[in-house]
Amino acid sequence: MDLDLRKLRYFVAVAEELHFGRAAERLHIAQPVLSRQIRSLEDELGVEVFDRDRRGTLLTPAGEQLLQDAVPLLASARALLRRAKAAGQDTPTLTIGFMPGITLTPATAAFSTVRPGVNVRLLRTSWDDQVDVLLDGRADIGVVRLPIDQHGLQVRPLFTEPRLVMLPAEHRLADRVSVTVRDLAGEHLLQDPDAVPEWRDVALELRDRRRPEVPAIHQVEEKLELVASGAGICVLPLSTATFYTRPDVIALPVEDIGPNEVALAWVASRRSPLIHDFAEAAAKTLGRTRPR
Repeated sequence: MDLDLRKLRYFVAVAEELHFGRAAERLHIAQPVLSRQIRSLEDELGVEVFDRDRRGTLLTPAGEQLLQDAVPLLASARALLRRAKAAGQDTPTLTIGFMPGITLTPATAAFSTVRPGVNVRLLRTSWDDQVDVLLDGRADIGVVRLPIDQHGLQVRPLFTEPRLVMLPAEHRLADRVSVTVRDLAGEHLLQDPDAVPEWRDVALELRDRRRPEVPAIHQVEEKLELVASGAGICVLPLSTATFYTRPDVIALPVEDIGPNEVALAWVASRRSPLIHDFAEAAAKTLGRTRPR
């Protein structure tokens, strides 16, 4: 049986939305068409992937397994198309993903001396997509901030740097030289608590189970806007905090919080000489521990 990637993409949309109507809108197709495609996929697989009843749409055990396998498969298919298209161009290209605050100029300059004929492109990423861009081929190699899901990736550490807490300028702690995690226990964190486990372990809003919902925030600028308005605090790596300065937000060192780790990452199965050469250039120019 040949698996139809279009039907697989339809399945993933429904599995992520758990609602046929919303998935159809996302895919820009009619809901009856989507339902027929999912039924056809189930017929081909010989199993049901969704439980449909009056309570809604849920994944079956087979559906859960299919979703787990389908997401990386679709990403690999997109990567295949992008790489094949890139290989057909006259000028070789290397696309480098990078997180906000990280300066790549020394690494790209060193790489260009070794590979002067290569077109270097930069792609800004976020916490949400810094791995996705590698898996789906939008970037060949990335300068990432750990932790990430390293499954299927080759990861090479570069450097560590301190993390700082971002506070509104009128905050009660604003006149301090530094703070401790316990000083921040009563604050509202504008990011995933797992990203700052030291805060998570003492946070009053988690202990009392009164943590308000945190909307999805994809850009540093959004976080700082919310900090400035008094909506909460966030913790950023030193290079990011110093890059995005503004008068209504201050950055303070946190004495007992772990550093951020910066690393190179690329799909482990790739054997591109360009990836290897950029990794070497980055290790020589960026690979050091940043002072506190």
